[in-house]
Amino acid sequence: MFRQGVQFPVKDAALREDVHALGTMIGEMIREQGGEDLFDLVEGDRLAAIELRAANLAEDADNADDAGGGDSTALQLRIEGRSPQAAAALTRAFSLWFHAVNTAEKVHRVRRRRDYLADNSVPQPGGIADCVARLHGEGRSLEEVLDLISSMSIEPVFTAHPTESTRRTILRKQQHIARDLLDRQNPALTATDLARLRDRVRMEITTIWQTEDYSRDSLSAADEREHLLYYLVDVLYRVVPQFYEEISEALAGAYGVAPETIELPHILRFGSWVGGDMAGNPDVHGKTIRDTLLRHRQVAVSTYFEECRRIAQSLSQSASRVEITAALQQRIEAYAAMLPAAPVLAPGRHDRMPYRVFFGQIGERLQATYESRPNGYQSAEELLADVGLAADSLLAHRGRHAGYFLVRRLIRRIRTFGFHLASLDVLQRARVHDQVIAQGLSRPEWPDLPRAERLAALRDLLARDQGPVMPLDAMGRRSLSVFEAIAQARHKFGDQAIGDYIVTGAQGPEDVLAVLLLARWAETFDRRNGECRLDIAPLLESMHALRNGGQILQAMHDEEVYRLHLAARGNRQTVLIGYSDSNKEGGIAASRWALQAAQTQLLETAKAAGITLTLFHARGGTAARGGGRTEHLVESAPPGAVRGALRFTEQGDSVNRSYGLLPVAVRTLERTFSAVALEVAHTAAVTRVPDTQRAAMLTIAERSEFKYRALVFEDAGFEAYFRAVTPLDAIERMHLGTRGTEAATIDTVRPIPWVFAWTQSRHLLPGWFGFGSGIEAAIAAHGEALIREMLGGWPFFAHLIGDIEAMLARTDLAIAARYDGLAGEAAAPYARRIREEYRRTRSLVLRLRGYSRLLDRDATLQRAIRLRNPYIDPMHLMQVDLLRRWRASQRRDADLFAALRATIGGIALGMQATG
Repeated sequence: MFRQGVQFPVKDAALREDVHALGTMIGEMIREQGGEDLFDLVEGDRLAAIELRAANLAEDADNADDAGGGDSTALQLRIEGRSPQAAAALTRAFSLWFHAVNTAEKVHRVRRRRDYLADNSVPQPGGIADCVARLHGEGRSLEEVLDLISSMSIEPVFTAHPTESTRRTILRKQQHIARDLLDRQNPALTATDLARLRDRVRMEITTIWQTEDYSRDSLSAADEREHLLYYLVDVLYRVVPQFYEEISEALAGAYGVAPETIELPHILRFGSWVGGDMAGNPDVHGKTIRDTLLRHRQVAVSTYFEECRRIAQSLSQSASRVEITAALQQRIEAYAAMLPAAPVLAPGRHDRMPYRVFFGQIGERLQATYESRPNGYQSAEELLADVGLAADSLLAHRGRHAGYFLVRRLIRRIRTFGFHLASLDVLQRARVHDQVIAQGLSRPEWPDLPRAERLAALRDLLARDQGPVMPLDAMGRRSLSVFEAIAQARHKFGDQAIGDYIVTGAQGPEDVLAVLLLARWAETFDRRNGECRLDIAPLLESMHALRNGGQILQAMHDEEVYRLHLAARGNRQTVLIGYSDSNKEGGIAASRWALQAAQTQLLETAKAAGITLTLFHARGGTAARGGGRTEHLVESAPPGAVRGALRFTEQGDSVNRSYGLLPVAVRTLERTFSAVALEVAHTAAVTRVPDTQRAAMLTIAERSEFKYRALVFEDAGFEAYFRAVTPLDAIERMHLGTRGTEAATIDTVRPIPWVFAWTQSRHLLPGWFGFGSGIEAAIAAHGEALIREMLGGWPFFAHLIGDIEAMLARTDLAIAARYDGLAGEAAAPYARRIREEYRRTRSLVLRLRGYSRLLDRDATLQRAIRLRNPYIDPMHLMQVDLLRRWRASQRRDADLFAALRATIGGIALGMQATG
């Protein structure tokens, strides 16, 4: 059923059909699996919510964005007092609908991309072909574009600790549903074929219904590692060659050359924090790092083995029909002597098929590598050299169309993934380093000493090469074992296996010197020259650290021992800038401006010091924590901040959105490529933002931060309000990653549960609060014309407004009012302040945009929110009811908690956001 205000244009007709078909199948499945009673409950709630939304839209068309609850008596009466079992079953039904619709929307993105590819007249905006056409249109030669590409480096880094709530089993079922939905569009299919496809989709939907949504136990580091491996192997391993091929094909089309003649540089790699992020996670340590890297190696080697097996089956060329190069012949003969068991992939009867024999020999070496036997490959470079011999031989003997394509794809994969799949960063809190040093020096006061005093002491300790004077306890020994694991990993798995050693909560040079001292205590440095093979990267995440980023980097470089260390590492320094803590501290506008200013300061400092700086964007999965399209991240950066090198985190639910389907992953990579390539091409032409605009943005940041902090940190009653009106207490008890979430105060609650809780209650406070007051102050001080000029010509400001507009559109204060009821009369002053700021912010955004409704510029997102709302509403009202009853049980009723947990997962699916 489609409602007033939800319109599907002609180009989206296939999406409408998919949503309708999936909804029908889910209804049939609920009848079959849950019976008529459950079906009637689901339909009753759904229709009541639809009618409520339609009535609100009709009654308050001018303020529809703020209309979500109205007179919800009918729906409320249906929901109050439901048994936990009925609430959980209803939530699962709505959640399954969101699983299906989210998949259908991804499929439609794939369909739209295929439409563009089929029509060569107009490239898809933001794609590789569009980027190359623009560069060609600017008069750049092929050689210039290739030089530009060679200066690029793109590295998505996957993290584990936001709350990716979709199990790996269900992710694979979503892949199957997507494949079948795409196949439905094949005009050659018969009615019987279509019926079979429908049955397959119905089977996947039914098995999802019969599969638990969550693990019953806390996730282990191994569980998180396997979850990441799904994306690395099932998705990215498969799409990397296609990514490079699309670049070659776009260049070939623009410049009139054959795509196979274009040699592209290696520009794409992947990183991970999964298994290396110790910050607040005692389950990650040296053994976890070793186990993670070993597992990465095993999966990489076994994946190459399977691909070599497929290639061996395809390359059936006979020696009597085609020659091979002398180099390949010599390698085959050498391996025949070295690998008597080589017929693993090529039986003896194929001994006159040289390529099949050779890939059989490669397979034997890979098997030996996996099992750590003699004759295995010592490095991915050795494997690459062997596969390169086969590629050269095929090219030299008319094999370009006889297997070279398959071998070339394998080469791309080896260059990208090596034997490590993804470089593992290691993270630890600066405070933990201080605690270990305090133990080793028998100075318990150490962590609380003034920073200058610690810095002076560290200089002296490093100069004298002083070790610990007291034995370390288990925590201290475990901390030193991490440095040993890193050194062993570099030796065993290669330098690419280990990325940066990231110090979270860094405030000054003492935090990097502490790492050097601990590395020495672990005896993981070269005593001959003092070199430590460790790339130390501070994470600047507080507002204070960001505002002083340039000074921190300068102070690091001023320390002689660190300056010498950096020189030994090639004068390359990575600095992470954190979007999460700064948002929680100061609100979205102040956080974004602090990040912008920090990048400029860091660049200027690095340039003056002769440091090659990489800015690493540690962002979350939601707009409040810096999430969103990667191209917006690139476009918003200050001039020169990217310079072709983009390293950024991909977290939680954003990973599934961006890489959940193979074609969607390709689109994500090509949009990133396009943004970075155009940034490199146009950096010289970018002009400095006028001082008047920077002054206006400073006003916005300062006033919005004042408004935000006055509510969140300076009102003594706000913490009680926050805990009462959000499901934070339930989130704290959920197994959402290896960390879990312990009870915390307003000052100590981490950004992920902070954002997650406000998203569940539909306040979405971190995504917009304070911005309206900031804009109002800027208009008063600088004039509205200047603010409009900023919106039209400054990408940073335009994307900030865009993110806030999307957060406002997802906010529903009528639903939030239901949660406010959990706080009783104490909620009234806070609800009033939030509503006033919401209306102020919404009104000013619409005024600057010139719209009557939020998201009038983005009909797709506007429609998606309106389509979802009536299916989320019943879960919100059930969650409020369940929270009230669960808290009344002193939070002891397990059945109520199970149903409550289901609503949290269901709302997250519907909102497509956790933390």
